[in-house]
Amino acid sequence: MSRVSKPHEIVERALELSTADGCVVIADEESSANLRWAGNALTTNGVTRGRTLTVIATVDGAQGTASGVVSRSAVTADDLEPLVRAAEAAARGAGPAEDAQPLVAGVPASPDFTDGPAGTGSDVFAEFAPALGDAFARARSGGRELYGFAHHRMTSTYLGTSTGLRLRHDQPNGTLELNAKSPDRTRSTWAGRSTRDFKDVDPAELDAELARRLRWAERRIELPAGRYETLLPPTAVADLLVYQLWSSTARDAAEGRTVFSRPGGGTRIGETLSELPLSLRSDPHAPGLESAPFVIAHASGDGASVFDNGLPLASTDWIRDGRLEHLTTTRHTAGLTGLPVAPAIDNLVLEGGGERSLEEMVAATTGRGLLLTCMWYIREVDPATLLLTGLTRDGVYLVEDGEVVGEVNNFRFNESPVDLLSRATEAGRTEKTLPREWGDWFTRAAMPALRIPDFNMSSVSLGV
Repeated sequence: MSRVSKPHEIVERALELSTADGCVVIADEESSANLRWAGNALTTNGVTRGRTLTVIATVDGAQGTASGVVSRSAVTADDLEPLVRAAEAAARGAGPAEDAQPLVAGVPASPDFTDGPAGTGSDVFAEFAPALGDAFARARSGGRELYGFAHHRMTSTYLGTSTGLRLRHDQPNGTLELNAKSPDRTRSTWAGRSTRDFKDVDPAELDAELARRLRWAERRIELPAGRYETLLPPTAVADLLVYQLWSSTARDAAEGRTVFSRPGGGTRIGETLSELPLSLRSDPHAPGLESAPFVIAHASGDGASVFDNGLPLASTDWIRDGRLEHLTTTRHTAGLTGLPVAPAIDNLVLEGGGERSLEEMVAATTGRGLLLTCMWYIREVDPATLLLTGLTRDGVYLVEDGEVVGEVNNFRFNESPVDLLSRATEAGRTEKTLPREWGDWFTRAAMPALRIPDFNMSSVSLGV
């Protein structure tokens, strides 16, 4: 692709080719590296690279503005004009777009817009891989087997518009999932981490955590379904609250379709959702969780609009001190609902003022309670209450008088994250975590553990 080999050149050339009334071009340059292991030995590793180009054409008509969106990968110089024409044809063949707004203008250009894309490769594991090898040796000597994978992806996004925007964002994204099993495979437990560069991930620390949980599982205790005081670790809290964030669009709430709808009309903004001083926020500049500081929308949907591409993002409180502050809006849905513009942001932080670690919360447990490892197969049951169902996985432990006394069977649960926030009696220390269920789509989260006095384990599960 010699004539337009650089991403910013591709964006500029596509804009030059456009004959539409408006045009947005998004070039995503991606590279990734991965390691996989099983039975205390590396199995595979690899590096990949790719490019995707998205063209959004807008066409003004007597009835309003229509949009057409076409995305293609591995775009060459010869593919550019057909791609632009396809987006324009899609726009001319579509009816007026409900979310039509003037394209964003006036945002200062990124100073590195014309620089080449950032990249990743096997060197991102330069410190991590030897430490992982040491963890394999410790696991072998300790009679356990480690399985898992490490994945690092770097995406450089170049966004240009016919209104003059020239924006660029580099997004590193790393995940580590580590599973430890007993040699007879009757015991299993999991730990995961999110990272930008693998320099803050310690395999020895994770292996020690997993070894302790496997020891807990040497004693097996069967428990019936019921409501139990339960400690939800940060990863489980993240999985529940990410789903809550995805379900918090203002339009759906205003139209009476969600848990955030007010009976009789309107939304629940301003209501107290928790007596604890819980604050849930997204901030593109949150340390260690940095995400794009402007809207990148490859398609329009309930919570995003292609017309908002390039709109600056700022820290947004969804819940502040237990009170619902914002629901997600595009410029279009903000106008429909009369609420402030509050686009979705690609990270999530919950803070509750607590200082205790999860281990300290276990030690403070009086009577009998449960400690979860993680959740999976989470599905929505009722959008009106945001009732979710799912399964526990890789270790549920019984806590009695501040000590873990054994592993219990898995359960199916039925709970609403909104309801859990109202019933939580303690929030621990906020820490970076990886949402296990949603880790393929959402990785940048920081959560505390939560103590729930009556978590609903609705039935016993045979899941692992």
